[in-house]
Amino acid sequence: QVQLAESGGGLVQAGGSLRLSCAASGTIFSINNMGWYRQAPGKQRELVATITSVGNTNYADSVKGRFTISRDSAKNTVYLQMSSLKPEDTAVYYCKAIIVRWVDSPQFQYWGQGTLVTVSE
Repeated sequence: QVQLAESGGGLVQAGGSLRLSCAASGTIFSINNMGWYRQAPGKQRELVATITSVGNTNYADSVKGRFTISRDSAKNTVYLQMSSLKPEDTAVYYCKAIIVRWVDSPQFQYWGQGTLVTVSE
């Protein structure tokens, strides 16, 4: 079994900051890409940011310059530092990880359960 546990969501005023964390646990040989996605009410899930195993990052245009993704490979954890938050950032944020569970086994993607971020005016 592999589990992704997110934390750090909550209510914040516009202009404020939050830091999300997502820790992977279970039988894990290696983790390739990790990322954050979000889904606002009535909208489709969208990519926020991704990070490769060697630290290359990619961001949605809407969060560039405000959000920073990072990872601690020793802890199997990915972070999302969110600053200058806007009401339109309100959504459930999900982490995703591409995980290889054993040597020479294929990789699979796993999702966390989501954490709610609410940005008030």
